[in-house]
Amino acid sequence: MSVKKKPLVVVTRKLPDSIETRMRELFDARLNLDDAPMSAEQLADAARTADVLVPTVTDSITSEMLNQPDCKLRLIANFGNGIDNIDVAAAHARGITVTNTPKVLTEDTADMTMALILAVPRRLIEGAALLTDGGEWPGWSPTWMLGRRLGGKRLGIIGMGRIGQAVARRARAFGLQIHYHNRKPVAPRIADELGATYWDSLDQMLARMDIISVNCPHTPATFHLLSARRLKLVRKDAFIVNTARGEVIDEETLTRLIESGDIAGAGLDVYEHEPAVNPKLVRLAKHGKVVLLPHMGSATIEGRVEMGEKVIINIRTFLDNHKPPDRVLPGML
Repeated sequence: MSVKKKPLVVVTRKLPDSIETRMRELFDARLNLDDAPMSAEQLADAARTADVLVPTVTDSITSEMLNQPDCKLRLIANFGNGIDNIDVAAAHARGITVTNTPKVLTEDTADMTMALILAVPRRLIEGAALLTDGGEWPGWSPTWMLGRRLGGKRLGIIGMGRIGQAVARRARAFGLQIHYHNRKPVAPRIADELGATYWDSLDQMLARMDIISVNCPHTPATFHLLSARRLKLVRKDAFIVNTARGEVIDEETLTRLIESGDIAGAGLDVYEHEPAVNPKLVRLAKHGKVVLLPHMGSATIEGRVEMGEKVIINIRTFLDNHKPPDRVLPGML
């Protein structure tokens, strides 16, 4: 009796051991054991040879790769919620299904957002570095290392989806007043629960907030949503936190405005040209003006395992000729 051949699944980065082991059991899984990012040529080769590709946010899956005459891919099972790294329209036109891993990292990302909301106004990283980087602590003083109080301040959330709402719940517990800009208002019961004020005009909201949190996805419509013009509307004593995507903010202008004192500071977990970080931002961080993290918002063991389990479910469902639970269509973007 012939044994049915397992589908070839190419995984572009190292995943948790339990996920990789299960993939080897279920599929002909080609793993990336050294975790080195795959080149464009390697990704194109995977598209020609694999039945399923499991990319991450660092892998750019372009129309050129997907439109190769000998492209064999049937499914792109993205390891991540954001799919701005994939040309979904090109995949759909080619008959390639795309899935992602939603609803997994909401709480983890909201935790990190709240950590930055705390760290930037209260100068936590600056204070910690004084004790660990060889600085001399003169001792307690009534006027030394003063930050800003959170209670009573206005938090403006850009993007009131799952993560934005989770941030709002945390922020409200710290006494922040919740404001938000979204494509449309949230349901009345959610607005009532959060005590949230909706702003149809992003410009008007930006000019009135003490802290601004970016929690919207990166799409063509949100590229440089915080443009040079809009950043100039932000108050001089306000802070900006971004745990979404770096491309949403005009990073060069943000840096310049912080340097000049026209924006008080920022907490950034994502960057416009990742993995490159603007040297000017690094210099500002060394002077306590910004807090920089290396895209850690979703980095929990539990979250990564859940993401991997979703990927496996999407692949198995697809291979069983059913609609994967987390299918992404061009119209959803």
